[in-house]
Order: sequence, then structure tokens, then C-alpha cells
Amino acid sequence: MNGLIALVGSGEYLPVMEDVDRYLLDSLNVKTPQVVCLPTAAGQEGDESINRWSRMGVEHFHKLGADVTALRIINKETANDPQHEAVLESADLIYFSGGNPQYLYDTMQGSRAWSALQKAWSRGAVYAGCSAGAMILAKQIPSFRLFSTVEGFGVVPAQYILPHFDAVPVMFKPLISALTGRLKKGERMIGVDEGTAFVGTLGSEWKVMGKSKVHVYTREGNQTYESGQTLLLD
Repeated sequence: MNGLIALVGSGEYLPVMEDVDRYLLDSLNVKTPQVVCLPTAAGQEGDESINRWSRMGVEHFHKLGADVTALRIINKETANDPQHEAVLESADLIYFSGGNPQYLYDTMQGSRAWSALQKAWSRGAVYAGCSAGAMILAKQIPSFRLFSTVEGFGVVPAQYILPHFDAVPVMFKPLISALTGRLKKGERMIGVDEGTAFVGTLGSEWKVMGKSKVHVYTREGNQTYESGQTLLLD
């Protein structure tokens, strides 16, 4: 990927993320950015949820001055539909809203849609992923329900990416401790608070944006970064 990546803890398409999304759009230096919203992670939740995320995305980015399309990519069949490829390849910003991270990964992995997304990123398009959309970019995807992990895309140099980090229920704290204990030397786990985004490019500097914090755990310890602070991810 050559374009910006935004790992969003929560708040997709809500006022709390407007400043972050304006920043992403302004980074493109395009008069009218082409935005594609993907409700894929909610693909198992039924039409009401899928349509709500699609509608919210279109309304939100229209308000910010973009030309927006919500693609109904909700399963493996639609992820491999050739009609979506040109729209994705020409997008300036691609946004995955939240839902089930393992379902999102399984749907996109090896698909025509994922290949088209990679072509867009390679020429500088922005990738924004909230919750599940952020989690799939790590090397492993934790399941809080099953207390296990599955494979992720491994795009971001992090073993795990955990959204909603400041709102994780007490009952799931042991999983966070277990994941921290699995980290090997040189590995990291990134926790992104709600209403917060961690924005940067691969091999370069990343910035905490939004209302709260980003937490980076390593084998040696952990560090918290406030909104406005930066960190080099190598």
C-alpha cells in the first residue's frame, strides 16, 4: 500500500470522526474525491443493518464534499462480482465499516474485490477501516467470543489490532493479557480507543487523531499515545 491507512476504533460515519475524515479527504489533493463505502463486515446481519451502514456512509461523505458509492459487497459471491472491480480500482478512499472481522477477512481474502482494492492503494488511495475493518489488517484477528485468533492480512506491522480499546468489558480483559503474553520480541499489539483513529503510511510516521488514545503493547511493556502524538511504525 502507498496511500494512507486509518485504523478507526469506533464512530464510523458519525460527527465524532468528521475531522479525521476531512483530513483523509484533504490528503488526496483531489477536487471531488471518489469514496467507496463497504458494509461487508455486516454481511451476515441482514438487509436492515447493511442498508443502514451504506446509507450512513453515503450521507456522511456527501456532507464532506465527496462523490460517494456504497457497494453491496456482502459475501464471497458479491466480492467476486466483476462489476465492482472498476469502481474499486478508481476509488480515492475506501472505507470498511464495522461488523464481524473474521467474516470480513474470509469474504475478502483472495477475492476480485480485494485485488481491486490493492490496485487502488498501490496508486495512493486511502484505506479506512473501522473496528472489523481495522482488525483484518493485522497478522492475527482475535475472537473475543471464542478466545482464539485467526489469520489476518498482515498489512500493518502489528500482531493484533484491537478497536473499542477503552470500552472492552472486564470479562474480556484476560484475553488482552493473554494476547500480550503471546507477543514475541519485535512484535506489537495496537489498541485504538473509541472515537479515535490511528493514521499513517507503511514504514513511516503514524498519528493519533480523534477524541482519545492509542495504546501500543510489546513484549517489553506498553505505551499510550494521546491525540496529536506520533509514532514511527517500522
